[in-house]
Amino acid sequence: MNNDPSIGKGRRVLFYVQHLLGIGHIVRASRVASALQSAWFDVTLVTGGTPVKGFPPEGMAHVQLPPVVASNSGFSALADAVTGEPVDEAFQARRTGLLLDLFHDLKPDVVITEAFPFGRRQMRFELLPLLDAIRSAEPNPLLLASVRDILQENRKSGRDDETIALMRDHFDGVLVHGDAGFVKLEETFRRASEFAGKIHYTGLVAPNTPTPSPDRFDVLVSAGGGAVGAGLIGAALEAERILNDGRSWCVITGPNLPAEDFDRISAEAGSRVTVIRFRPDFPSLLANAQISVSQAGYNTVCDLFRTTCRPVLIPFAAGGETEQTVRAEKLKALGLAQVVDEASLTGEALAEAIQKASGITGVQELPFSLDGAEKSAAIVAEMLDGRG
Repeated sequence: MNNDPSIGKGRRVLFYVQHLLGIGHIVRASRVASALQSAWFDVTLVTGGTPVKGFPPEGMAHVQLPPVVASNSGFSALADAVTGEPVDEAFQARRTGLLLDLFHDLKPDVVITEAFPFGRRQMRFELLPLLDAIRSAEPNPLLLASVRDILQENRKSGRDDETIALMRDHFDGVLVHGDAGFVKLEETFRRASEFAGKIHYTGLVAPNTPTPSPDRFDVLVSAGGGAVGAGLIGAALEAERILNDGRSWCVITGPNLPAEDFDRISAEAGSRVTVIRFRPDFPSLLANAQISVSQAGYNTVCDLFRTTCRPVLIPFAAGGETEQTVRAEKLKALGLAQVVDEASLTGEALAEAIQKASGITGVQELPFSLDGAEKSAAIVAEMLDGRG
């Protein structure tokens, strides 16, 4: 693998990411994009969700498409993030035109689509035209998918066929942001062997080891983007009252939690509990904490394993979601986390899990690598060089 810090050599990257509910997709994409930029690629990050403070980072070229959000828990319908109205054909045409204009103006050497074609099928109205434009371009840019290590299971019939056809006909490869020693793509995408030669494992895309924050809390509770975290936070407040052990707590509700829920949680919190909406330095807070209570999202887990903080995970499972449950159970089996199922989440169950996590001593060696952003940049450069 090429370790030259200038491996990008000014080559242009168009990196597309669409987040719909939480902030995990844009956080991971921003970390990979930053590593590409550090390797001297000229990166333009294109986002299509609601703006998230701190992502992408300052100093990166960024194009914001008219934002959309998921209008139901199954992510199948889209709404205009500004008006709340369902996305119509005119809205779709406007976004598609903006994306295609950017592609033709930028003339990228590399195009990366975050999640697609393994996810984000709702965005086919603009991504399929983009794929056609890529195929028609001279020369053709390298086209890569960027996916997390564990995919959503229980997909509808026919979706795997479509994904495999798109991988075969359009994509040069898929960057799987995980470690094959922890979980292989075929565990959650059963037919991955049909494009095995295009799979590139990068390791987990974790942040750099954080500098501890001057703010110190013993127990750190976080709910990701916050739209579905009220139940987790309510159980955490009850667990704090049950334990009543003098430890300081910080509850991070997430930026998307409705105002009325935030106000209620703030009123219910005990004197040793600090309630805030969002901390861009979340990893720095983890560096000081003894216990983390959170969902089992990809980026939260990556943040955790850059520290010695002991995890208590409540995997998000609403709407048939399976990804976080698979991750949490694998970590539990390795002795790296305590797990409380979302369906059985109570203050009592959470307090018991926190007590068990508190009794763990020592730091176990991780069975997976955390340098996925940097390795992604090296893989992209190697694939470009291989084209001659």
